Amino acid sequence: MAKKGRTFVRGLTSETYGLGEFRTRQLASKRVRDDTVVVDDAKVAHSGDSEKSRTWWRIGPGDEEFLTQTVQVHFVQLPPQSSNHGHGHQNEAAFYILEGRGYEIHDDRRYDWAKDDFVFVHTDSVHRHFNPYDEQATALVVKAKSTWMFMGLWQQGRSGPIERPDEFGPREDWSRVWTPGVLDRKKVISPADTTWESTPLGRQRVLTSPERTDARLFSVDAYELDIPSGSRSGKYWKMADEVLYILDGGGYALQWEVEAEIAEKYYARVALEPTRHEIKKGDTLYVPQNHICQLFAHDGTPLKVFSAQNRIFKHLGYDTVHYLENAPEYEG
Repeated sequence: MAKKGRTFVRGLTSETYGLGEFRTRQLASKRVRDDTVVVDDAKVAHSGDSEKSRTWWRIGPGDEEFLTQTVQVHFVQLPPQSSNHGHGHQNEAAFYILEGRGYEIHDDRRYDWAKDDFVFVHTDSVHRHFNPYDEQATALVVKAKSTWMFMGLWQQGRSGPIERPDEFGPREDWSRVWTPGVLDRKKVISPADTTWESTPLGRQRVLTSPERTDARLFSVDAYELDIPSGSRSGKYWKMADEVLYILDGGGYALQWEVEAEIAEKYYARVALEPTRHEIKKGDTLYVPQNHICQLFAHDGTPLKVFSAQNRIFKHLGYDTVHYLENAPEYEG
């Protein structure tokens, strides 16, 4: 990929019909990234940071080594008594608040947030983040921005007049083309808005999903998982790739590659041996497309994980998670 400027969408070019070479390179990349990894310091082709705020990227489409562009990951840090610059973009963005508290201004409306909240910048939003308090605030940001880029939804930038104003008529209400009822949906999902449940994956609270129609987020599905010390998650297989952020604890993940055998129909062939990935608090763990994964709490403390994936996979027909093994605590 070219290193001049920011990469918004990564391309695929090949002289053959088979694209196995791309998957081979992707699967060879290191899947765990920690605080030492900054793939983009937000100094080129970004508009959010002020003199005080800080933004840095962990996973994005321009990365070398490349992991994914279906879900991007970066961090926003606001020191006490600070804010970033306001801007607007068509893509959604979702913020998991790791520490501190503050508020958003979205389309001239205020939304307050605090630690462990999940906050949404909605489609076509002019927004800005504020921290008026005495403690630092940090947010983990996940978004499916490249999906918008693929679709040509790239009308974004700082607030200001349009170019060629003499060629256009007066202002119209942009929300006329939005999904009906979105203005009534939640922009902040707090712990009180969710329920911990025993599932085949383990003790889980779902933050956003297609079934959660009260949340104003359409592109990213997210959940938290709490694995007791010495235990493990369910062993699950799905087509969507996934980014896991380790909120607390440590352990490891096993991942099994699933190969496609193309005969009279598609057959799945599961690797006999998994890859192993050590994880600790503050790490991100990438689970590639079409993989089986299982998480283990292995450092004497519970393993707490935040998960994000691009919802578009479910709209493409991959909306089932198959469990080869349930979490030990799940009773059915």
